[in-house]
Amino acid sequence: MTVRSDEFFRIVDALVDVERSEGEQYTSYSVRGKRFGYYWPRTRTVGLKQTLSEQQALVAERPDVFEVQFTAGGFGWVVVHLEGIDVDELSELVFEAWRLSAPESLVAEVPDWAERPPTLA
Repeated sequence: MTVRSDEFFRIVDALVDVERSEGEQYTSYSVRGKRFGYYWPRTRTVGLKQTLSEQQALVAERPDVFEVQFTAGGFGWVVVHLEGIDVDELSELVFEAWRLSAPESLVAEVPDWAERPPTLA
């Protein structure tokens, strides 16, 4: 169970209105100016915005895969180790991070994603 970096990029690229910002050590991802994720190539990890309860549940369930990154604005960010997750679960978490940041009007434009997160298929 491992997700390659290129698979993560395809998941993010399947989302609507994603803005990518290259930093010196990481890439950040936003939707309409609101950040929802990060990618660190050196550690092959991603940081994703989640609800506080989801952050706590993920870390408690699989601390070898998920770490608390930080909390801000009522959200809990998690670090996800790509070598410990499968592509379907990562797709769901990336979609949820995007959904938590996207304006409701944009989320409403992609109603099929409300039922099914983007995948590589």
